[in-house]
Amino acid sequence: MAVGVAAVVVAAGRGSRTGLPYPKQYRSVKGAPMVRDSLHLFVSHPEIDLTQPVIHPDDSARFAAATDGLAIARPVPGGATRQASVRAGLEALEASAPAIVLVHDAARPFTSPELVSRAIAAARQHGAAIPALPVTDTVKLVDAQDIVTATLDRAHLRTVQTPQAFLYPVLLDAHRRAAAAGREDFTDDAALAEWAGLKVAVFEGERSNVKMTTADDFKRAEGDLLASLADIRTGIGYDIHSFEDPGDHVWLGGVKIPHSRKLNGHSDADVALHALVDAILGALADGDIGVHFPPSDEKWRGAPSEKFLAFAVERVRARGGMVSHLDVAIVCEAPKVNPHRDAMRARIAEIAGIAIDRVGVKATTNEKLGALGRSEGVAAMATATIRLPWSAP
Repeated sequence: MAVGVAAVVVAAGRGSRTGLPYPKQYRSVKGAPMVRDSLHLFVSHPEIDLTQPVIHPDDSARFAAATDGLAIARPVPGGATRQASVRAGLEALEASAPAIVLVHDAARPFTSPELVSRAIAAARQHGAAIPALPVTDTVKLVDAQDIVTATLDRAHLRTVQTPQAFLYPVLLDAHRRAAAAGREDFTDDAALAEWAGLKVAVFEGERSNVKMTTADDFKRAEGDLLASLADIRTGIGYDIHSFEDPGDHVWLGGVKIPHSRKLNGHSDADVALHALVDAILGALADGDIGVHFPPSDEKWRGAPSEKFLAFAVERVRARGGMVSHLDVAIVCEAPKVNPHRDAMRARIAEIAGIAIDRVGVKATTNEKLGALGRSEGVAAMATATIRLPWSAP
């Protein structure tokens, strides 16, 4: 079935210049892996009909974890070069036959929806267009001995970004022609399009739309990001569920723990995740878990609470913010929580898309006092710290 506008997001590179032990596109920048933010940009954009990721074959499990819940096309494996990876993404779109395709690097997590809209409009007008910025520094041409041979006129120079936008059939044809000619050396799709004889227009890019390439890029970007998220908020959450028979496990902090009884609840009764959800929603002043997932709605019966936590985190990101820290205290006589503490921290961090050192899990008993002290249930108290863009009251 034909679609109007599709996006190919290239996330197959290794990113060796960052010094990371894993591909840079899975590094968290805004509280989530870069690849998730880059894909979410297109998934949530009203003018984008289909988002096609291209990944390295070795990254399938990591990619699935990073993009859980995003409405994206099945990822396709990339090639040995960026050009080959883009072509793989374009070929995967052939059955959908989009009129326009945008090609974007997953390592650009700060691209705005407005830039995507400008790209689409430019493609409709010109057939091939790229975002670009004027060069502000003087540029010298040097020879192999580092001797200056010329000073270039910067009035005619531009630095180029993504997403680059094209009529889909034209770009696909150009890629196929380049592959048939044995040309695999193009550094971006505009260069390939120029080789194929297309006229490529430029439109206004964004200074903030930087490509994350080195460790210093991450440091600068994170500093700028934190400076822009000056509205720091804290929310609290509380939940309690009683035990019932029969049962053989409970869910706590997203981890299945063997136990002789189960917790009574409409969903999976994970009190730790429920308390965290309410803490995040409280920091947003956005109701509570019962408002968004009412127990009167049968579709949430037995639902995994990780869906609720992912929803709350996504509400923060939709406001342009990030989750900075999550902390939960679990109160019960049994089961023993401490043996599962690190597994809970890891699972909560995975669901929320944040580093594990931003998640705290504690456990205590109720010293045999009250209903909790009589082992009649489990309770949890949580706090969430989030950062949002500052807005005047």
